[in-house]
Amino acid sequence: MTNGCPPLFILCAPRSFTSLLAAMLGQHPEAYGVPELNLFVEDTLQEMVGAMTDVYAIQLHGLLRTVAELYAGEQTIDAIDMAHRWIVKRIDMTTGEIYKELCRRVAPLRIVDKSPANSATLRRLERISQAFPDACYLHLIRHPFDMSKSLMNLQGGQIMATLTNSIDHSQGYEVLDPQILWYRLNRTVCDFLATVSDRQQMKLRGEDLLNDPKQYLQLICQWLGWSWHDSAYEAMLHPDDSVYARFGPFGAQLGNDPNFLKSPIFKQRHVSTGSLLGALPWRPDNQGFFPHVIELANSFGYE
Repeated sequence: MTNGCPPLFILCAPRSFTSLLAAMLGQHPEAYGVPELNLFVEDTLQEMVGAMTDVYAIQLHGLLRTVAELYAGEQTIDAIDMAHRWIVKRIDMTTGEIYKELCRRVAPLRIVDKSPANSATLRRLERISQAFPDACYLHLIRHPFDMSKSLMNLQGGQIMATLTNSIDHSQGYEVLDPQILWYRLNRTVCDFLATVSDRQQMKLRGEDLLNDPKQYLQLICQWLGWSWHDSAYEAMLHPDDSVYARFGPFGAQLGNDPNFLKSPIFKQRHVSTGSLLGALPWRPDNQGFFPHVIELANSFGYE
């Protein structure tokens, strides 16, 4: 039995334009953009569901919405109830087996997945590689200043930083600092991609994409072997046409960045970047970026 086309995984830190890019790519006629599936956080579906309780329960919303849409053709309260039963029926399967079933469901289209949780540990990325040896990986990067500032300004962003242990103890006291999360996730992605064939990976700065979408969307399509024509480009300029580019029904409202779900329309604009120098506004002690953060950012072309 075929497992469908190997997926495209967008690897990233949060607040890195991932929701927008994934939805844009998902509108290509050869792609199927999904919400955050988060399947590879554990080995089995039972372990995954068990881990997604309390504050982590929203991490299941993307899978519920996807199953509802693919198997019921709609995202309603009744369809979400069906999705829960679908999960229970498959609870003993591995998350890789579940993902392959979804790939078969959308075939011949190719799934585009941007779950930031995938990039949290090497073990999760290795699960992807084991399930899909031919998968492609787009490492999407944002300047550490802008990513960190965006996270700290996001409603619930400080809670996210706390839950991901983005706390600096180096000064003898605790400071919540999202640059720790930026470095940890991007470093993990780089370490993983060092084990992956060059043809299966691509690095992209989110600011470059937003400043010149036509050039960089064409580069991505060429890399993936997707067709490139005016109608495909026009479709990708409308991420708001995705069936997932809005809030879902009760019990599965999210599955994506709430800000994106509120306003999923792409508006081309010039995006500038912050500086790697100077004091950071979210720190009360006037400290700047750590040297290792600056070094990694420099390697991505940031100043």
